[in-house]
Amino acid sequence: MQAEGATAYADAARASDAVGFEREDAERTLSLTVSYNGGPFCGFARQPGKLTVQGELEQALSLVMRRPVEVVCSGRTDAGVHALGQVVSFNVSVKELESRSLYSLRRSLNALTHEDITVRTVEEREPGFSARFDAQWREYHYHICLDDTPPLFMRDFSWFVHADLDIPAMQQAARYLEGEHDFKSFCMAASAVGKPTCRNVHEISLSRETIMGEEVLTIKVVGNAFLHSMVRTIVGTLVMVGRGLRKPEWVSKVLEACDRTAAGENAPAAGLVFWKVQY
Repeated sequence: MQAEGATAYADAARASDAVGFEREDAERTLSLTVSYNGGPFCGFARQPGKLTVQGELEQALSLVMRRPVEVVCSGRTDAGVHALGQVVSFNVSVKELESRSLYSLRRSLNALTHEDITVRTVEEREPGFSARFDAQWREYHYHICLDDTPPLFMRDFSWFVHADLDIPAMQQAARYLEGEHDFKSFCMAASAVGKPTCRNVHEISLSRETIMGEEVLTIKVVGNAFLHSMVRTIVGTLVMVGRGLRKPEWVSKVLEACDRTAAGENAPAAGLVFWKVQY
């Protein structure tokens, strides 16, 4: 079922990307690796009348290619969520690449997009490559400020929790979430209606870091795919354990409940970074 859905989606993406030139000329697939500060944006996904990452990228690509261009992303991010290694894919024709190099395309896109977006790389992929459906796993990092005073340099990229956290207890709690589970308790209830909610989380690890002189707890979450707000709900749940409000084993009961109200709060968007994706 998933493979059939992926094929249908990729076919639709290729068809939409073919707008403006003959289908038989659509022989190249490109990908962009993109970083962005999510603060100014209403999320990644295009929304009429709103500033979005997808909207900015598609507008820049359409100006360069002189036709409408639609992109497929490796993972949508919510409003305020950042990215270091977001990947998007789109189709171009042979003729469209004849007059420009991938380097010049990257320069043009960086000149045309919002100042909080950086196109880090432009690569040619196998024809039909999908940034979304060809992804093997995705990695997110969430940053929590551990200092007893509000952060300055990490202010827009971390969650200041105003509390001492029991990190070993949080790591113990995280063990219950690794593996394949139904994560219905860890996503927005409305987004789970009528949709499969099983996901495979390969790793959840916690490490202390010093960034620009500020003490930060980094929670790394790696999985095959994620539900809407899943990582932020995982973090909010682990923080409840870290604050001593719940025991680590409580997390297993949250999983079993398959009810969003059983889990912790949704951690603030500013602390979350879509770190990278593996193909």
